[in-house]
Amino acid sequence: MNDERLTVAEATEDTDERQPGQTEQRDEPEQPGQPEQAGKRKRRGPGPFTLLVLPALVTVTGVATFLALTGGMPSPWPEDSDADPATTVDIDPSYIPWLRKAASACTILEPSVLAAQIDQLSGWSDDTDELSGQKGIAAFTDTEWRTWGKDDDGNGHSSPRDPADAIMALGRQDCSLAEKVTALRTEGRVNGDLVDLTLAAYSSGTDAVTEAGRIPPTAETYLAEVKALLPRYEALDRADSGSGAGGAAGALLAAPVSPLTITSPYGSREHPLTGVTKLHTGVDFAAPQGAQVAAARKGRVVFAAPTNAYGNRIVIDHGTIEGKRLETTYSHLSSLEAAVGQEVEAGTPIGRVGSTGLSTGPHLHFEVVLDGYYTDPRPWLVAGG
Repeated sequence: MNDERLTVAEATEDTDERQPGQTEQRDEPEQPGQPEQAGKRKRRGPGPFTLLVLPALVTVTGVATFLALTGGMPSPWPEDSDADPATTVDIDPSYIPWLRKAASACTILEPSVLAAQIDQLSGWSDDTDELSGQKGIAAFTDTEWRTWGKDDDGNGHSSPRDPADAIMALGRQDCSLAEKVTALRTEGRVNGDLVDLTLAAYSSGTDAVTEAGRIPPTAETYLAEVKALLPRYEALDRADSGSGAGGAAGALLAAPVSPLTITSPYGSREHPLTGVTKLHTGVDFAAPQGAQVAAARKGRVVFAAPTNAYGNRIVIDHGTIEGKRLETTYSHLSSLEAAVGQEVEAGTPIGRVGSTGLSTGPHLHFEVVLDGYYTDPRPWLVAGG
């Protein structure tokens, strides 16, 4: 429940760089001189150079050429099969849970569709378009923002330039359009794929879709551009394979306690003990004294000790997602069941719920820290919000 800044040093990762093999260079042996013979020269048979050295040189040269063309020998170490496929998508990793949460608001929408829309609208740039008045990565106008915008990440203000707010607003807008075109198709007034009809309604409006009874010509270019970008983001639609038991489909982190009953969300609040209003850096989950607390993802324990404000506290380093380090913290524990340096999997028991430190009662204060900055844990934990 305390809002201290995380100060635990990041764990050092050793890298084992392998040097490519070098081909041994050999000098050609000198051939002994042959005396000149009068008249016709006698044909000689193949000498030791031809029989022994030349084939070896040809073989070595061929292998070296093959390695140069193919980039070297294949690595004997397999890729990490537990890695979330979404981490291969080339966007800011902090956007991924928001894309999944926004898309979960309606069954028609997928995270890849939202991502492709944003790519088409802005290329993920939040520069303001002075001519159209569009702002942020989802290109909202002030009028549109008054309809769809909210302070979804709980940072105290709603802004189209806030990526989390913008992604969630676009999801609400798309889901509203999806609901309308679904009703139109149910009534037999339009025909076509519901995702295509939703994107067409976004581009040209539901009236144009209704009048055409299908995808209107005015929306065809936009629809084609968005669909061409979809393959870049298909990995976002697949559930995380590395979160382990307890994670919801599409969530990046497994639940640290069960059930996930929130008593105090992430965001600005008045501290119940100090009376100071500031950012609540995590989420408080209600749980009885002594309830099991589990690691939310595979990683390494980098801190496990009592603190003044957080009480018994554990910090787990989960490595990097697209170059940004992901850590989770677990505070106010009644007991510590993990030690610094311990490797854990998602679901590994690490402690028990308690009320140590500055706490009003038994609960788990859970935080998600991305590259040293606190972020709302809710979309990371449950795809459905």
